[in-house]
Amino acid sequence: MLLAIDAGNTNVVFAIYDGDRQRGIWRTATDPKRTSDEYMVWLTHLMALKGLKPVDIHGAIIASVVPGATFNLKRLCKDHFGCEPVIVGQPGVDLGAKALVDRPEEVGADRLVNTVAAAATYKTPLIVIDFGTATTFDVVDADGNYCGGVIAPGLNLSLEALQMAASKLPRVEIQPPAEVIGKNTIACMQSGIFWGYVGLIEGLVARIRAEYGEPMRVVATGGLAVLFAKATHVIEHTDNELTLRGLLLIHKRNTVQ
Repeated sequence: MLLAIDAGNTNVVFAIYDGDRQRGIWRTATDPKRTSDEYMVWLTHLMALKGLKPVDIHGAIIASVVPGATFNLKRLCKDHFGCEPVIVGQPGVDLGAKALVDRPEEVGADRLVNTVAAAATYKTPLIVIDFGTATTFDVVDADGNYCGGVIAPGLNLSLEALQMAASKLPRVEIQPPAEVIGKNTIACMQSGIFWGYVGLIEGLVARIRAEYGEPMRVVATGGLAVLFAKATHVIEHTDNELTLRGLLLIHKRNTVQ
């Protein structure tokens, strides 16, 4: 079985695959100080609830955008699961896609993994929107290569910044308000955050399509993908398994059969 690890700025996601079948998926808050032993205690307990044991794991792959967490995740794979993990972005790891940008080494591992999965699943060219700590818009060309994109502040990050800067504004739930014109502070904030973000999505997608010069499908992933897909016609597909599926594909490509 394969242990796939996606370490983002907010959460680390662990998934176990038996072939193409996902046997379990779990999340924990990203903490660079968490040791490999701490991960193991937490993870083995959750695995046991699914009838899984550490000896079932025969391979591992890691995509991480948090260098401080990568070391302990590698130790987890080596010391506790007895396997050398494939690390997305390291020399020698074949993605099957190129990063056609000024500095390929600076592209986040998650964006590369999403590119691989999106190109294998949907007709290219594509725009992949990932609603994470940051909201990224990634362009996948007709050949399945990553060729740039946009990084915008994530929705929760924007909301936190607003609350920190304006002491009288309350914390609000992210949800579409019934009307754009708010009649109270909470409704005004919800409208600005939600519909303002819809405007950002639609505006950036339109500009990317115009600059690229060809029709492009739009795929969204991340926790808020479904919420925004209901509010705008530009998001054609939602796919919350995109990153993990990309890790599965990359591991297969880099494993001697």
